[in-house]
Amino acid sequence: MILASLIFAAGNALVRHTTASLHPFEVAFFRNLFSLLVMLPWVVTRGVRVMRTDRLGLYVTRAATGLMAMLCWFWGLSVMPLGDATALSFTTPLFATVGAALFLGEVVRARRWIAVAVGFAGVLVIVRPGPGSLSVAALVVLASCLFAAVSALQVRSLARSETSAAMVTYMVLFLTPMSLVPALFVWQWPDWPTLGWLALLGTILTFGHLAMTRAFALAEASALMPYDYVKLPLSALIAYLAFGEVMDASAWAGAGVIVASTLYIAHREAVVARSARTAGAAAAESPSKP
Repeated sequence: MILASLIFAAGNALVRHTTASLHPFEVAFFRNLFSLLVMLPWVVTRGVRVMRTDRLGLYVTRAATGLMAMLCWFWGLSVMPLGDATALSFTTPLFATVGAALFLGEVVRARRWIAVAVGFAGVLVIVRPGPGSLSVAALVVLASCLFAAVSALQVRSLARSETSAAMVTYMVLFLTPMSLVPALFVWQWPDWPTLGWLALLGTILTFGHLAMTRAFALAEASALMPYDYVKLPLSALIAYLAFGEVMDASAWAGAGVIVASTLYIAHREAVVARSARTAGAAAAESPSKP
């Protein structure tokens, strides 16, 4: 998970760098194209049979929501300080908690709802809303987090029956032609150095997703959440070294509130999951009564 966080922090910096000369929508297409090229050898060597699935429809909708999240995120990174955007990205678990309660029927009790409210208060600390102060970029980044949360809920469902490599491959297999459509409206051919950066972007983000899905296969999400927040200091350091950006005190404070609330939500989900497993084991071990 730490490796994935490092890769994603570096990938965000590459998005900022490449969007200086190309439209974010075109950067998104090339990111998916090169990711697909990275995954093709795996499909060839393992055989098409490893891609067999009866959940193709969910893969398509996951790709659609993932594309919206990516387009919004790449555009936001092109106009917003890297550290601030990374801090706002931690709202994805908050949106996922709301979505799980509304659409998946998961029971979310008062303490987790309070944590969600506290987390969104942290968003207000970062964006400091007021007359003329709430930026379009912040709203677009939050929209990206909303779409990413919907995509994460779909991944949660897919993970019950699909392999992590298949999920990543299907993602880029569908995202590549989907992302080409908006890219065509703003198309310009990249020069060779930019194309090299785009190839690096697509390659490392593919390994980042593989590392993250592998981490979730090895440990519970609640145990991994703290390591995901390594992205924030890494992104802040990269933003300072590469772009001369410095996160202000409000951004750090808001990020701290969001991180604390999402960690508490993860803790509560782990407690509930352990209680459910314990109750299930006790029920299985108890003798049946006539």
